[in-house]
Amino acid sequence: MHPSITKVSAKAIVAPHAGYIFSGGVAGLVYSTIEPPDTFVLMGPNHTGLGHAVSVMSEGKWDVPGATLDIDSELAESIIKRSPICTRDEEAHKYEHSLEVQLPFIVHVNPKARIVPITIMQASLDELMELGRAVAAAVKGVKSPVVIASSTDMSHFLDEDETRRRDKHALDKISALDPEGLYKVVRAKDISMCGFMPTVVALSAAIALGATEARLLRYTTSAEASGDFDRVVGYAGYVIV
Repeated sequence: MHPSITKVSAKAIVAPHAGYIFSGGVAGLVYSTIEPPDTFVLMGPNHTGLGHAVSVMSEGKWDVPGATLDIDSELAESIIKRSPICTRDEEAHKYEHSLEVQLPFIVHVNPKARIVPITIMQASLDELMELGRAVAAAVKGVKSPVVIASSTDMSHFLDEDETRRRDKHALDKISALDPEGLYKVVRAKDISMCGFMPTVVALSAAIALGATEARLLRYTTSAEASGDFDRVVGYAGYVIV
């Protein structure tokens, strides 16, 4: 860990899920900044269209090279019990990369960590806020440390200036701990933030758990790695405490 980084006890984080050469530095900074929990509630967008609107994988194991992460079935079932929009479903997770990309970082900070994988394809603002409160209530019933992790990239395939301009609208809402505002500004400003719904849930849950601050650790775009400023993707990393 870089000597200037002070580890914090986070309630939630936001990290990107692009190719590691593009967004790995942002994600790595996020994970290296937090006190490693025993369980990560992983929430990401459903890019494939498979499975249900909100799909929770409640049992099994996820393999990465050199490690296996167990699903925290008790916490997963507790979330499902508390939220009517959640469905036990493996189909949505078969080809989805947004959560899978987080696993090497999780293994690095805690190779014995457990996970609760959740993908979100579609939900209303009210449903997302309710899911956040359900996640928070379930987390409160766990004695060991839990971090809620939202996986998202920011604007997609605009030029550098327009990407930064649009993303600032969303970043301002995350920094303000304003899940409702984030949902509305993404819709109003046509921001192609693929994981805005998981981030709304993470913010809602973090607030219910007593969060008071969302710290933007780093924002960048793919142009930093590619040199292409005409068609970029934005990446942001947050810790919420």
